[in-house]
Amino acid sequence: MTRLDIDALIRAAEAAADVAGAVIRPFFRAGLSADLKSDASPVTIADRTAEQAMRAVLGERFPEHGILGEEFGLQNAQAGLRWVLDPIDGTRAFITGRPVFGTLIALLQDDRPILGVIDQPVTGERWIGAAGRPTSFRGPFGGRAGCRPCATLAEAELSLTTPEMFGPEDQPHWERLHQAVRRTSFGGDCYGHGLLALGQIDIVAEATMKIWDWAALVPVIEGAGGRVTDWKGRRLAPDSDGHTLAVGDPALLEQAVSLLAG
Repeated sequence: MTRLDIDALIRAAEAAADVAGAVIRPFFRAGLSADLKSDASPVTIADRTAEQAMRAVLGERFPEHGILGEEFGLQNAQAGLRWVLDPIDGTRAFITGRPVFGTLIALLQDDRPILGVIDQPVTGERWIGAAGRPTSFRGPFGGRAGCRPCATLAEAELSLTTPEMFGPEDQPHWERLHQAVRRTSFGGDCYGHGLLALGQIDIVAEATMKIWDWAALVPVIEGAGGRVTDWKGRRLAPDSDGHTLAVGDPALLEQAVSLLAG
């Protein structure tokens, strides 16, 4: 493995988050309209402009790296290091004025996430995770990075963006998990994963997740003491099927997988 200057990479990721936030904030609660992409998901001028701004920052600092973004695809596909960008994860929340969306920035080395940033540009909260380092968090409302202990599903707080993401084949699996936990909340997008890394939530289960939706979450949650896998407990990879499971206490992983994969 090539020795990397992690501090320089973190600075670049933060610079990219900064320029994305500068683009996004003026559009928040400004009556922005959205177009529909081919998969019926919404996209706005803020998504596109923010991704272009991030690409410019990262491309200037690391022209040899690849960049994969939700809005503009892949460039420099042969690079061993690849940035993965989601300018606004949670566009539905963004266009309805709810500050639970976020900008996601990840760096993959040989298809494994080694750096991740979750940035909430309206609230000013930012999570940074890097392989081999504890996750850091800063924000105006308090909170410290670190998942909380939770030994059993019966004590766990479950979060997911919407049950509408689950197809008919998923319904019995997620319903089993829903019935087993203490409480379930909805509407989190990437923000729910950030709250898990702060010890506010214990489990997040999602489906239809693309690599730009989950890559940044892995270093953040794992650096806070948690685990991120697919519904069968396997490490996420570019060819994963879109089902993701994050747990704050690793003791919950096998319990959750037994319900989701059964």
